[in-house]
Amino acid sequence: MSETPCGFARTPEKGLARLHWNTGAWAVEGGPPEVPELRPLRGLEVEWPEREVPLDGLMRLAAAGVPLTAADAPAWVPADLAALLTDRDWLAHPADGSARSLADLRREEHSVRLRRLAHPTSIPHVSIVMATKRPAMVPAALAQMERQRDVVAEVLLGLHGVAFDEVREAVGSCALPVRHVEADASVPFGEVLNRAAALAEGDHLAKWDDDDWYGPRHLADLFMAMTYAGADVVGTTAEFFYLEPLEATIRRTTFASGASYPSEVHADHVAGGTIMVSRSKFHDIGGYPALPRAVDLEFLKAAKSAEARIYRTHGLGYVLRRGLSGEHTWQLPLAHFLKVAANQWRGFRPSLLMEAA
Repeated sequence: MSETPCGFARTPEKGLARLHWNTGAWAVEGGPPEVPELRPLRGLEVEWPEREVPLDGLMRLAAAGVPLTAADAPAWVPADLAALLTDRDWLAHPADGSARSLADLRREEHSVRLRRLAHPTSIPHVSIVMATKRPAMVPAALAQMERQRDVVAEVLLGLHGVAFDEVREAVGSCALPVRHVEADASVPFGEVLNRAAALAEGDHLAKWDDDDWYGPRHLADLFMAMTYAGADVVGTTAEFFYLEPLEATIRRTTFASGASYPSEVHADHVAGGTIMVSRSKFHDIGGYPALPRAVDLEFLKAAKSAEARIYRTHGLGYVLRRGLSGEHTWQLPLAHFLKVAANQWRGFRPSLLMEAA
């Protein structure tokens, strides 16, 4: 299926248009549905013909991330597709005024669900690489890894100044295969990641941060994006942040400069805690730089220098935790995140795709 979500418009300029069956093909007002011309639309309302027709054209639109909806669905429409099309909760929010950004978020969640259905992939074997100095974070991190769906996963744990006895119980109760290395606290963070990655048996490596949150389709969505974008390195937008001292969640869709921060684009930057790369390309790039800080940024620079194709997919299945600025590589005050917020909520309020309680 050639259509991809690349170029998805997060904020539509127009309302819904009609998708109908016309003389042997799906059509919109004015002619055949050309994806670039559909990007400004909020979505397409499907109007079914009286008889069964091929769904290939409709599925190509779903694969492109075009939001599709229908008041009902005939019995000949597959149940999984019918359930998505007739779930119209995403249309319940006004697409203007102060609620606009929330309406856009619900619309993008719906688009992602359609993409997943339209882009079936093989089941990847993924080696999850996590280095940690905080043994207290390990049980929750492993629990989130266990939730991952539609992948075969293993865990490569880099213990950075941490003895294995401090995490033995959490590792022993994890349903996934876990291998570990122990490194002195003086070893650069990037080198700890490399030592853990050297244990990989999977076809792909996925970096995982011990204090962030990941949805159950996080790894599968990364692999899906890698597949349809033909990318060597893939990651998500850094879009949702939980500001722990303020007990608040914010979502950003622009940079501090006001420039757009889109998903579904080829780009130099992705969220560091979400980097996925094939094991062979990881070695071609030279692994992680053996640095104490800014490891993700320098890895992406090295990937670009090696002419790797980097792609940024949606960030709706990922939430970054932010405490005081001194606790993180990003030395930014909490006020910075409030400044760039498109949405602010009290408490932990991730995207619905996180499937959080």
